[in-house]
Amino acid sequence: MKQSASLLLVVGLILLFGVGCVSNKKFETAISDVTSRVDDAQGALEANSEKIDALGKVDEAIRGEVAGVAATANAAKETGAAAFAKAESAEQAARGKVIWQVTLSNNDVRFGVDKTELADSGRVVLDDLVTKLMSLGKLVYLEIQGHTDSVGSETYNKVLGRKRAEAARDYLHSKGIPLNLLSVVSYGESKPIADNSDASGRATNRRVEILVLE
Repeated sequence: MKQSASLLLVVGLILLFGVGCVSNKKFETAISDVTSRVDDAQGALEANSEKIDALGKVDEAIRGEVAGVAATANAAKETGAAAFAKAESAEQAARGKVIWQVTLSNNDVRFGVDKTELADSGRVVLDDLVTKLMSLGKLVYLEIQGHTDSVGSETYNKVLGRKRAEAARDYLHSKGIPLNLLSVVSYGESKPIADNSDASGRATNRRVEILVLE
């Protein structure tokens, strides 16, 4: 009886130990699987972080390049403006000293849209200019500048400005001013003196300016 009881106890212990071992193995396997998944997720997260950092560096580099291009463009613009101002100053020095300037505004010349003819009021202004020139008693030159508003293309306005300046030149020549003392230049729409966004401003920009040069 005692031997049977002892045998049963040993068998029970063996079964209990065996079941415990199986449970531990399953647990260890499950833990290992979860750990592996966590490691994979951590690796993927680190890889994505590296990609994000790399993209951030690329974005920063692009921003730097854009800023560099903008700075270069601004420098070129400033250099161009300075060169233009220097060239204009040199041109003015070459053509002589400006004694005075006469402006035939739209009110005087009445240059309508797309018009180049002188009105009677414009002829009066030019007649007065001729009288003053004759009383100077010295040789002078006249630079006649044509200006337009911004309506139409730049090329068209350059031509239109020249035609308006030529109309003033031809009238002055008809009053006895030699052609070799008269030069014509057109600035078209490039030198407005008023806002082109309204009719009044555009009318002001339609003008002929005459520089009297020694």
